[in-house]
Amino acid sequence: MSKVLCVTSRSLCREDFFVRLEKIARAGCAGILLREKDLSPRQYGELAERVLSLCRAHQVPCILHSHAEIAAELGAPALHLPLPLLEALPAPLRGKFSSLGASCHSVEDALRAQALGCTYLTAGHIFATDCKKGLAPRGLEFLREVCQAVEIPVWAIGGIRPENLPQVLAAGAAGGCVMSGLMACPDPAAALAAFAAAE
Repeated sequence: MSKVLCVTSRSLCREDFFVRLEKIARAGCAGILLREKDLSPRQYGELAERVLSLCRAHQVPCILHSHAEIAAELGAPALHLPLPLLEALPAPLRGKFSSLGASCHSVEDALRAQALGCTYLTAGHIFATDCKKGLAPRGLEFLREVCQAVEIPVWAIGGIRPENLPQVLAAGAAGGCVMSGLMACPDPAAALAAFAAAE
């Protein structure tokens, strides 16, 4: 089982987005988290339908992001939300997903996410990353504290690379979330192989 969860960003792709996702899915990651925050709900739904189909074809989990109603309409099994959206989500809608995650930035966030029924969470950002320019990383000690505080899997996010993945796993994380390292690299299969070799 891969220790890498792919987080998408169409803007980083140097080739057709679906061609890139096909390569990533074929190479075998832990899942594909369809983030794409710039899209309208209608646009996101159209994209999500295609990506869900692609992921099913390769037996790779697809996690939809933010749009709970759309995810439910599409019969998506997995949903990821920023914590404020999770807190606002009615319990019956939360219950529609067999996999439910939230983005957490403190131990308190993590405990809240777990109490609201999350089956996993992301914690970050752990290392310096271009996605969070100017913001100091929270570091490995933060990750360790979150992992110790909850009973659900924790995925580290922010600056995760093959060379620091062993530290992430040693801190107790289930794995790492990778965006630019898979969206913008020359060869996604080689990138995932480098992560697998580092585990």
